Amino acid sequence: MRSSVSERILSVASGLFFREGIRTVGIDRIIHEADIAKATFYRHFPSKEDLVLAYLNDRHARVMEGLEDVLAACPDTRQRIEVIFTRLHEKAENPEFRGCAFALAVAEHGESDRVVGLARMHKQAVADLLRGIIGDAAMGAHLALLYDGALARRAVTGNAQAMLDARQSALFLLDAAPAQVN
Repeated sequence: MRSSVSERILSVASGLFFREGIRTVGIDRIIHEADIAKATFYRHFPSKEDLVLAYLNDRHARVMEGLEDVLAACPDTRQRIEVIFTRLHEKAENPEFRGCAFALAVAEHGESDRVVGLARMHKQAVADLLRGIIGDAAMGAHLALLYDGALARRAVTGNAQAMLDARQSALFLLDAAPAQVN
């Protein structure tokens, strides 16, 4: 369990990292905006990479929790797929949305094995969850590509329509699949 100071630092950093990018946000800015001393920052996060990893771990937990909420709330496969992409669209409509935090982190910190490893673990967890919804490995892989592709397209174009297009494609694939997948 994190302390309230750790949570405040992480909250400030998370907002800045997602809105402005990890590399552009320096430790001094986070310290200033969190209203803490430099020694306090380093007591909670020994390095910026440690803070980035905490940010990504927190992001992973929130994404997976949101996806698990859909599984719990929606009784059938088609509805689950539809809601997942609809929620992704709702998030992507926010003007501050920049795309996938994990892809962005790898683009900025691809030299860090820890950041890349965490990003890969996240992508695998999402793909596994989608495969589990469908119950078919190949179809689940297609859904994961649609999910990731929609995030990438939104990041490049700035248009949240990509999520609705991905939803439509996912539902088309689901409707075209053999009956045992549905």
